Amino acid sequence: MKNSLAIFEGYGIRRYWDEKQQQWYFSIIDVIGMLTGSTIPKRYWSDLKKKLIKEGSQVYEEIVQLKFKAADGKKYATDCFSTQALIRVIQSIPSPKAEPFKLWLAKVGYERLQEISDPEKSLDRARENWQKLGRSEKWIRQRMQGQETRNKLTDYWQDHEVKKGEEFAILTNVIHQEWAGLSVKDHKKLKRLERQNLRDHMSEAELIFTALAEMSTRQIAETIQAKGMPENKVAGLKGGRIAKKARLELEAKTGKRIVTPENYLPPEENKRMLDA
Repeated sequence: MKNSLAIFEGYGIRRYWDEKQQQWYFSIIDVIGMLTGSTIPKRYWSDLKKKLIKEGSQVYEEIVQLKFKAADGKKYATDCFSTQALIRVIQSIPSPKAEPFKLWLAKVGYERLQEISDPEKSLDRARENWQKLGRSEKWIRQRMQGQETRNKLTDYWQDHEVKKGEEFAILTNVIHQEWAGLSVKDHKKLKRLERQNLRDHMSEAELIFTALAEMSTRQIAETIQAKGMPENKVAGLKGGRIAKKARLELEAKTGKRIVTPENYLPPEENKRMLDA
């Protein structure tokens, strides 16, 4: 399942790429929250659904329910729309952001088709986005190298009887817990993140130690020819332990913690989370 988080004007919108249909599906709750600024977008959507039914709108019939991860870390069924259906729904939502968002939707769809035909464009686009967000070239290089290390590990898992989705997530958390001393969920909580990608908010040092743990895990798994969850979990614990030892030694030498609450959220977003 190819879930991802799209960013429009600083607001995260959950989406899913359907390989068979070759199109995106977007969470209507997230879109409504962005367009209206509503603190209870679920209620807004509930009222709008009733209105659409009363008006006899066929767009209501195009709802697709997909499971997305929420702020509490759990996955819930969420009403979603394809790009075309979403544009029709947006017409019923008065917002000055509606027209810019429609243009953005069209651009996202076109860019995705480009990335399928030329994967390098995806990397270029990621670099451009990080540059726009003010990341340094050094950070961007480390982020991309870390992603390559991650991809090699997940490729190994996929080829050695580990299932995508839940099993990938479990093993990822095993490695992270071992090297960082806290789970992925708790690391995000420490950084005051909700739906954001943790790695996009890591410091350079956190990225390096994450990559070290995952590279070590893959090399150990290859050495012992690990297959399935139990054997790959053993490799994950050993790989994470290598990075943990290096982290503790560096912290002892510098007196500085590697895992920190620092993030790249806008100041106002950090303040909101602290006040919550």
